[in-house]
Amino acid sequence: MSKHHFRLNGTWKGGLNGEGHISTDNLHSDISAPHEMGGLGKGTNPEEMLLGASATCYMITLGVILSNRKLPVQNLELSSEAVVSDEVGLVFEKICHYPTVTLSSITTSEQVELAKNACLRAEKACMISKALRGNVEITVTPKIVFEGK
Repeated sequence: MSKHHFRLNGTWKGGLNGEGHISTDNLHSDISAPHEMGGLGKGTNPEEMLLGASATCYMITLGVILSNRKLPVQNLELSSEAVVSDEVGLVFEKICHYPTVTLSSITTSEQVELAKNACLRAEKACMISKALRGNVEITVTPKIVFEGK
């Protein structure tokens, strides 16, 4: 069993209206609090980063599951949304994933069901979903379409 280490470096100046920068081996971004929460809205913010981590992990996991099941996938797209409440302090309430899986026009009804089930299974297998489970509600609403239609 191996352990993988990921590192991030960051800088910050100011309070709520402050700004900063984060960097990893493959990510470099300005950061601030979002406009909606009284910040500068410059670069990205923790809410987008958590949504991005969840969506990225979900999409990769779904891609692996679909590939392992040898389904005739032509394309995979994802739209995701986060809901953050500020009624009693800031609470990251919910993430909604809306995957669209495009299958070959020559697809069996069994393969369609396997694709739908893969969409739901990916959320349960995703490492980020597992880390958030019990704290953030995560929903998946899959859409299966066919190539050329």
